[in-house]
Amino acid sequence: MGTVNASSRPVPPLTSLPRSVQVLVAGGGPVGLAAAVELGRRGVSCLVIEPREEVSHARPRCKTVNVRTMEHLRRWGIADRFRAAAPLPVSWSKDIVFCTSLAGYELSRFTGVLGLALDGDRFPETGQQAPQYVLEELLREVVTESPGCTLATGLRVTAVEQDADAVRVTVQDRAGGQASVEAEYLLGCDGPHSTVRDQIGASYVGEFALRPNFGMVFHAPGLWPQVKHGPAVQFWVVNDRTPALMGPMDRNGTWWIITLGVPPELGRRTGVSLIEGAAGVPVDARILSDDPWTARMQLVDRLRSGRVFLAGDAAHLNPPFGGHGLNTGIGDAVDLGWKLAAVLQGWGGEELLASYEAERRPVQDRVIREASENMKTLSTDLTAASLEDDTEAGQQARRAADRRIQQDKAAEFHSLDLVLDLCYDSSPLIVPNPDPGARPGARLPHVWLGPGRSVYDSLGPGLTLLVLDAPAGSWEPLVQAASKAGVPLDVLDLRPRGLRPRYGAGLVLVRPDQHVAWCADAPPADPAAIIDQVRGAGPTAPNRSTL
Repeated sequence: MGTVNASSRPVPPLTSLPRSVQVLVAGGGPVGLAAAVELGRRGVSCLVIEPREEVSHARPRCKTVNVRTMEHLRRWGIADRFRAAAPLPVSWSKDIVFCTSLAGYELSRFTGVLGLALDGDRFPETGQQAPQYVLEELLREVVTESPGCTLATGLRVTAVEQDADAVRVTVQDRAGGQASVEAEYLLGCDGPHSTVRDQIGASYVGEFALRPNFGMVFHAPGLWPQVKHGPAVQFWVVNDRTPALMGPMDRNGTWWIITLGVPPELGRRTGVSLIEGAAGVPVDARILSDDPWTARMQLVDRLRSGRVFLAGDAAHLNPPFGGHGLNTGIGDAVDLGWKLAAVLQGWGGEELLASYEAERRPVQDRVIREASENMKTLSTDLTAASLEDDTEAGQQARRAADRRIQQDKAAEFHSLDLVLDLCYDSSPLIVPNPDPGARPGARLPHVWLGPGRSVYDSLGPGLTLLVLDAPAGSWEPLVQAASKAGVPLDVLDLRPRGLRPRYGAGLVLVRPDQHVAWCADAPPADPAAIIDQVRGAGPTAPNRSTL
């Protein structure tokens, strides 16, 4: 049990906690840590309370860090550190294989999956396959490096009270000792069993799947020579013995497997047999951990109560198919982080924090729907007679399976529209434009400005005005309006580059999270009104979300 701060000095946990802080984060998983990184990078004092003293390697959970999350890691300056820590480099494989077993017939294959392959200029960072604990350990390091941020482990939040001015949080150690910390805002990032969610009276709405699943991590260094299909980030095993998903966690024989429709008691009794059923050959396997679970499709009935906000699994749960859960939570953390910093630093208006639910709830809802759709066709649904037969009937069965897999599963593995094209056009912060190229509410279209230099690398920490085609100095009233409102605004003059056709507008105003807030060919007639709306202090325009 201990507190980790910027100097990494061990100190007694309860007595060393700050008695007041700008933001307290309950839960130090990837989402809570990401929120702390976003806040810390913006100069906000932050305390993260996390019950686990060490990051668990027993349940790797999420293994897909998508393109959008990697863009945030790049913005924080840690994308390369994360890739260096990942056991499997992106170059190792970009494929997902469907097969009757690892040693059996290949049924179908998807290449360039999960954003692991570059797509022209569309994004600067590919996705990265890595166990969740790799990201979590890195984010712990980054939080401890951030002045003003403190990570306190071995402690948990047990009670929450708030009034119009502050939130008072009771923190408890393992011995039952308690301390009270006052914060201006509280983020509940404390997972499916969230104390914060319970304390504010919020609750999940949605469904449970009926079918149980049984996950395992195991070590089998002799398995790779038996695999007939070459490297892949996932193998979907389609047979009657062990319908499953599985894949490597490293190149040294550590694997994960999810056996579908297997209850915990059966999984624990027959674990090695299940592994062998998926492998198609005898396997000398040592099971390292297990993880029984049932899919949940649930969204909390509200994301905010006064000064308290919910994010990540505390707010939404979805089936893991497609790899969107953790990444959606990171998106929550980024949205909340820059907005809280803006309010605490005095330039964000009252509507800024209210926009969190308006922006993120449609995203969370869509992810749940898409993941649920992905769950409709699993290995259990693809089994068929003769799939493993070396006969003409077997060949026909395998061809039929290939056709169905390509039809039903392509959207799951090639889902960059869900990752990159989500648009906040229903947000009160977004100024509509009927026919823009850089669509207000959407992520700023990406371009390279030079070798290894992304346009994102040149955006400022606050708002950024991209000047693509406008008379010299014509944008100054917008800059002056921002200055008068105390809003940090950088100007990025890209006129010599001929990029207006790419963005479809001469002026593009970008938020701290790289989403377009406003764009037009000419300066606005009322620049102060534009700045006020974007910072949550002005009139709102009705919009219709297209999520």
